[in-house]
Amino acid sequence: MARGSYLFTSESVSEGHPDKVCDQISDRIVDMFLAADPEGARVACETLCSTNLVVLAGEVRGPAEVANDVAGMEARARQCIKDIGYEQDGFHWETAEVQVHLHPQSVDISQGVDESGNKDLGAGDQGIMFGYACRETEELMPAPISYSHRILERMAADRHAGKTPGFGPDSKSQVTLRYENGKPVGATCVVVSTQHAENLSSDDVREMVRPYVLDVLPEGWMCPEEDFYVNPTGRFVIGGPDGDAGLTGRKIIVDTYGGAAPHGGGAFSGKDPSKVDRSAAYAARYLAKNVVAANLADRCTIQLAYAIGVAKPLAIYVDTYGTGRCDEARLEQALGEVVDLSPGGIRRKLQLTRPIYSRTAAYGHFGRAPSEDGGFSWERTDLVDELAGLLG
Repeated sequence: MARGSYLFTSESVSEGHPDKVCDQISDRIVDMFLAADPEGARVACETLCSTNLVVLAGEVRGPAEVANDVAGMEARARQCIKDIGYEQDGFHWETAEVQVHLHPQSVDISQGVDESGNKDLGAGDQGIMFGYACRETEELMPAPISYSHRILERMAADRHAGKTPGFGPDSKSQVTLRYENGKPVGATCVVVSTQHAENLSSDDVREMVRPYVLDVLPEGWMCPEEDFYVNPTGRFVIGGPDGDAGLTGRKIIVDTYGGAAPHGGGAFSGKDPSKVDRSAAYAARYLAKNVVAANLADRCTIQLAYAIGVAKPLAIYVDTYGTGRCDEARLEQALGEVVDLSPGGIRRKLQLTRPIYSRTAAYGHFGRAPSEDGGFSWERTDLVDELAGLLG
């Protein structure tokens, strides 16, 4: 039997966190290639950053004018760092060394993945992907990760607007919520660590952070004062890649559901949508969100499994945690009927071949509002009527 009363914690990190710097640079390279060749581009770009150093490595395929444009890739990396706000002695968009070590995609991979004749686009790798949705927030996301993201996102927005010049780009948040009868009812602990100007005291930073927490949490949910931690070490002046090295793909739980649901084997950023690590995880979230939005369940996890070079998923699994209003086996069948879950089918349904990925690389890939240009298309709830018709 599921526990009704418990504490659950999720964390987020800002766009200036070293790992997120890398995620964003990698996704700018993805967008660069997709803008040039939406259907044929292939990208697996990993980024490492440290003190005044950025290294890009991996495999790509695209038009020669893009694949060989090392200067263009370097320029996108620098612009990303500038947009985040790094102009520090130890990490500066203008003075950092940027190395590009991207090479052509393996022909052994491309022959199994590409469409040819009657062969559909195959999965770019084997793997399992998960999607999740629940009723804890309006966007059908777990509340702890949703609030953790929003605190940092609003702090960053004011920093970019010049309202809080004392904040630096690097920050982290952590929210612990108390659940009663399986529903969140209040915060028991909030932790925010943010890089700051050297002239600010710990008390200064604490009071600068407080309004953002109060603004994000529902009224009356603030934790006790003794459990509100801001920069617990007392000082956070040196931050970002100058304080800690970063790598693409190290914040996968931040990217998804904050630990409230399973995560598959792969990260998202730096990968074009032929890689099911990314596209099938988006599809699984799309399906799970529509199941909950259609009132077929209050919570839903969906697992998809793939083999490299094989178009159709090997398996579809649904768990509604006892909240379902239809048979889970029938739901599994219906989901495979309403959406073509082959890599090509997912790309077409969600229109994933556009350069829409840079914006996903900070503050979560899920729970975001769909945009007019097709960004976050997997957050749409346009399957509700079809699912309700099939499953009553």
